[in-house]
Amino acid sequence: MKNIFIKAIASIMLPISLASCSDWLEVEMQDKIMEPVLFGNYSGYVSAMNGVYLSLNDYYTDGQLMDILDVMAQYYYVTDDNNHKFRLYQSFDFKDSDIESKNSFLWNKGYTLIAYTNTILNHLSSIEDTPLTQNQFNILRGEALAMRAMLHFDILRRHGVNYSADPNAESIPYQDDTSREIKPFLSNKVVMEKIIGDLTEAANLLKDHDPIITEGIKDTQTEDNGVASYDMSFRQLRLNYYAVQGLLARAYLWMGDKTNAYKTAKNEIIDKANTETLEVFPWVTSEQVVADGKPDLIFSPEVMFAMYNSKRSSYHTNTFAQALSMPNRLTFYGETKDDSKVSILYDYPNDYRRNQWEMADPLQGGGDDEDPVTTLVFNKYADFKNGATESTYRYMIPMIRMSEIYMIAAEATTDRNEAYELLNAIRSHRNSPDLDSNDNFDISLVYEFAREMVGEGQLYFFYKRRQESLIISRTGSYDFNMLQSNYVWPIPESEIDKRIHTEK
Repeated sequence: MKNIFIKAIASIMLPISLASCSDWLEVEMQDKIMEPVLFGNYSGYVSAMNGVYLSLNDYYTDGQLMDILDVMAQYYYVTDDNNHKFRLYQSFDFKDSDIESKNSFLWNKGYTLIAYTNTILNHLSSIEDTPLTQNQFNILRGEALAMRAMLHFDILRRHGVNYSADPNAESIPYQDDTSREIKPFLSNKVVMEKIIGDLTEAANLLKDHDPIITEGIKDTQTEDNGVASYDMSFRQLRLNYYAVQGLLARAYLWMGDKTNAYKTAKNEIIDKANTETLEVFPWVTSEQVVADGKPDLIFSPEVMFAMYNSKRSSYHTNTFAQALSMPNRLTFYGETKDDSKVSILYDYPNDYRRNQWEMADPLQGGGDDEDPVTTLVFNKYADFKNGATESTYRYMIPMIRMSEIYMIAAEATTDRNEAYELLNAIRSHRNSPDLDSNDNFDISLVYEFAREMVGEGQLYFFYKRRQESLIISRTGSYDFNMLQSNYVWPIPESEIDKRIHTEK
């Protein structure tokens, strides 16, 4: 499957695309002379769009953005005591030179990907100026608009102040054209209006053209290796119609617009994605979670949009693997599943999500301790065992999943009974008992979100949106004091300096 899928992508790259995807983008997307060649046929558009999709890995995983966000959410046992390589992120030491450098890299990388996307959109302004069919045009433009919105949204969620606290606060620039002019910083409100606008247009373009609505995710290989049918296969790996609606629901809730967040999550996704005639995103089964040699620990049937990372096993090896010493590994506090943050976070011992954790061999996992101890290993992104048959989920990194949509609807509904029903729908498909309606809903929601999102970079934003001052600590207790300033990343010094020099 891996070789077939790589071939599907490689076969639609232009012959000049001999370097890596990111190298190709840096050269070709900046070379205006080559643009007429690149966008002279359908495969060129496909090549450009796939290039952006693949480059997301340089940002979110290789660029460590997801890891940093989860460290800041206090998921992992990262402390000064164990001299962990992420310790300065855990303590929000934004003034440290290494963190400033990483902050600058992530800022620039995000806007670079936006610039690539804008170049594609510049060649999708009118179908009359393209060689595309209406179906091809709508899908490509819809995906590109959604990409631009998603990238801006994640920059805003880092650098902007909480929206509800001050919608008029200056936040970030919104780069919506190919101009090289430096864009002004805009308010939270204006940026969110632009994000909602891009996502709404994307959804309208996709709703009558995206095959995911009538045929599902189409995780199958076509005779032409997906060249002519780019818009017809592997829809989980692209910003499909339901993923765009998911981003809309996420964005509405960020703004505190619970009415539209609920309508989008419940009416447009939950009620339509899984019906009697077609289940686009069915719940994962116990058989899939424990599949021999290839356990589906990302619960892939439920993933609405994922990055495709052919080097996911390397990401696991460099971030979570038991061969890493404790100062270099991201893992939970504790030694066993029954005496650790695992037992606190996952309140039911048969919860499927516990399968994402295992005990490490003390000789491998004990680091440099004189007396090696048992430690925990997070295996959500571990590779398949030798001999296991290929599956697409081996290379997937989830970005949006159905359980988040259920939790958005649960938080946004005005019916508390429905809210519990939505959370319990998740729990029942995690082999966990229902919540009691007398339980504290907000605390139940926090813990359910935390259980679902380990390794996906979303919990920090969840806390920020809700202005949580107490969050789950790295040991699992609900007592970590979170300053509101910890939720706002500073604008990189390099960006500030660039603007000062430009003004001169």
